[in-house]
Amino acid sequence: MTDAPRPTELSLHQKSRILEISYADGEHYELSFEFLRVHSPSAEVQGHGPGQGVLQMGKENVMITHVEPVGSYAIQPSFDDGHDTGIYSWETLHDMGKNKEKYWQEYLQKLAIAGHKRKGDSQEP
Repeated sequence: MTDAPRPTELSLHQKSRILEISYADGEHYELSFEFLRVHSPSAEVQGHGPGQGVLQMGKENVMITHVEPVGSYAIQPSFDDGHDTGIYSWETLHDMGKNKEKYWQEYLQKLAIAGHKRKGDSQEP
């Protein structure tokens, strides 16, 4: 375990497809459902070892149908595309929030290399 802060509030905004995460120290992050889906910590997405990750494409309009708590250290969202194996620890969510722009740009670069164009005009994570 690390000293990653535990969120004080998690809010799922279905209309804007955003997970809002707030912390006691005032930190606040908004992560899109697409961002969470394409960066899922699951083995299905990350692979079982270095370099085995699977590029997720076509997830622009993915929805989170519900979120289950996992003990007192994580959440497990279920997405409407059937993906429900990612367990997002507080450490993972905090890292995603702090590094959102970097991770998003890396994702967009991988999509470009793969020749995939995102649907819609939103380039926001």
